[in-house]
Amino acid sequence: MSKKQTHEFQTEVSQLLNLMIHSLYSNKEIFLRELVSNASDAIDKLKFESLSNDKLLEGKQEPSIHIDVDKDAGTVTIRDNGIGMTQDEVMENIGTIANSGTRKYLESLDKNQTQDSNLIGQFGVGFYSAFIVSNTVTLLSRKAGDDKANGTKWTSKGKGEYSIETVEMEDYGTTVILDVKKAESEFIDGFRLRGIVSKYSDHITVPIMMVKPSEEGETEIVYETINKATAFWMQDKKELSQSDYDEFYKSLSYDFDGPLTQIHNRVEGKLDYTSLLFIPKKAPFDMWEPKRKGGVKLYAKRVFIMEGNEELLPQYLRFIKGVIDTADLSLNVSREILQGSKVVDTIKKASVKRILSELEKMSKNKPEDYAAFWNEFGMVIKEGVVEDFANKEKISNLLRFTSTATDSADQTVSLKDYIGRMNKDQKNIYYVTADSYDAAKGSPHLEIFKQKDIEVLLLSDRVDEWLVANFGEFEELSLKSIAKGDLDDLDSKEDKKKKEKTVKDYEKVISKAQEILENQVKEVKVSSRLSESPSCLVADENELGGNMERIMKSLGQDVPETKPILEINPSHPLVMKLKTKVDDDIVKVLFDQAVLSEGGQIKEPAEFVKRMNKLMLG
Repeated sequence: MSKKQTHEFQTEVSQLLNLMIHSLYSNKEIFLRELVSNASDAIDKLKFESLSNDKLLEGKQEPSIHIDVDKDAGTVTIRDNGIGMTQDEVMENIGTIANSGTRKYLESLDKNQTQDSNLIGQFGVGFYSAFIVSNTVTLLSRKAGDDKANGTKWTSKGKGEYSIETVEMEDYGTTVILDVKKAESEFIDGFRLRGIVSKYSDHITVPIMMVKPSEEGETEIVYETINKATAFWMQDKKELSQSDYDEFYKSLSYDFDGPLTQIHNRVEGKLDYTSLLFIPKKAPFDMWEPKRKGGVKLYAKRVFIMEGNEELLPQYLRFIKGVIDTADLSLNVSREILQGSKVVDTIKKASVKRILSELEKMSKNKPEDYAAFWNEFGMVIKEGVVEDFANKEKISNLLRFTSTATDSADQTVSLKDYIGRMNKDQKNIYYVTADSYDAAKGSPHLEIFKQKDIEVLLLSDRVDEWLVANFGEFEELSLKSIAKGDLDDLDSKEDKKKKEKTVKDYEKVISKAQEILENQVKEVKVSSRLSESPSCLVADENELGGNMERIMKSLGQDVPETKPILEINPSHPLVMKLKTKVDDDIVKVLFDQAVLSEGGQIKEPAEFVKRMNKLMLG
């Protein structure tokens, strides 16, 4: 036995424990669901590993989870004969939370904002829920296949530190012992625990065992199975209620709320498989973490194979939770084989099709539900336009935007809605990008479109720049930025004649302004898109716009050196002044104002202020 060592929890874990113990979970019974789910996962992992190494089983009994109550000691014990953990794995899995977004999320939580609903689901740390009802939690674990002398004992009161030591363990697997608080004595009751198992864990395929209630005078201890121990997803959906689906989803996802909807399918024929997929109500806080994996579990003939593999669903559907079980995969399938599996590829394509069809149906029949879905997962769905070319049309129909046709920042406008309101002669779907809805709505580039009553999509999600860059066409209409290139297609013959005359009138002004701004702009032009603002910046058709440049720079990307085009409004008093005298200060102010109006930063703010003061003083 090694000497006992004491360690401090990772800062984020300490914060999390404090929240869970003192602020969260009015529904305290959830601790048992979490620990049973962890035990079930450990057994599933051992089943899979033992397919290629049957020595791991050490000749032991069938897999099971045991729950024991000791009223005299005031303890509840949950033990499993699953894969178990090494000491390093115990420290890694319990002492830390390996997620860079955790700290930021925890810091953002206000005491008044903390809710029961999502904490465990956010972090996948159900083990910590044990501290809600316990003074002390003790964990004993030995990895299957390891020597009996390599067991690990972990103990903590949940107050910032834990102790760990090496112990001898006869059996592999994991045992969790809860020293239950006096205030939570209701959980030191076998009937109470049976009710919790029936409520949350009845579907788990592993037998959950408890001591059978004895008759008066009986002394023999007999264990009995207290759950149905059947694969929930294999049941006939006609026999399942929505509450059944809700409870299964909660145990699968560690979410407190039920799903927004579910898709349950049984396929027989050339391919034999069952899928049960859930669309959650809320997005996890780490949705944008690069290392985050999806939440779909793959089973082969009810034997767990793996979870979260990108081969099961594309990245833009990573929020989907559920189970896929097929009889057409070999039980000894490896992750490498899985990547090239025609079976998995076929299932993936069919699953994507069903999910997109379900979302389309929801958008038509339950618009309020779809609006709630889009608010949570819209930005992720937009990734699909770039990622999933085969389903681009279906995904395009699911997209929602805000536009100049509405007075709200809510993204409710579909591309079909936009086309239905288009002017007869309109040849493009127009859009403007900015770093916020307010910035997009206030863009000077919109002025000509307001005059001509042409709707413009207002795009302010960070992913929108990549979306439009890779979108192409929708119903033979191109998406066109109103801040790029010329807008000649908007001009009538009369407009074009008027513009030609104006350009001639401003030839000297344009020439002199280009000299003044030689190092800052590619060109100075008379604008036909402005009616109120004095100036704006425009990018060439095939160059990066200002917003895209800023996004790429913020991500540490190298951005090619480009210069914008400065367009000036010939009817604005400030610009008209230039016809009398091309003043350096006015020209530079026009440029700086154009930079500011599109959300950029001017290089010399102090000089800008001086010039503005000078102009205001006459």
